[in-house]
Amino acid sequence: MRLLAEFFGGTKNLIIYLAVINFIGFIAMWSDKRKAQKNQWRTPEGTLMGICLLGGGIGTIWGMYKFRHKTKKLKFTVGMPTILIIEIILLVYLDIKLYL
Repeated sequence: MRLLAEFFGGTKNLIIYLAVINFIGFIAMWSDKRKAQKNQWRTPEGTLMGICLLGGGIGTIWGMYKFRHKTKKLKFTVGMPTILIIEIILLVYLDIKLYL
């Protein structure tokens, strides 16, 4: 986490970034579900996965299950948690490796 905190200019900025990107992920899932119900233009799946890749895994996964959206797609039910787990493992590994 220290590596990311340094990149973002401090722990406070990192926490703000993660809160915002996860909120965006949650809202993106809600919005896409709503658009699907109304038969409107949808958010591309790549955009939803991209938000997860940018650190919004908790928000997108929470939104996916809260709104029961994309829960039948293996790409989302397995892919998003996998991305989140890999990101956490990578951050812990880099933190240990760089600061020991």
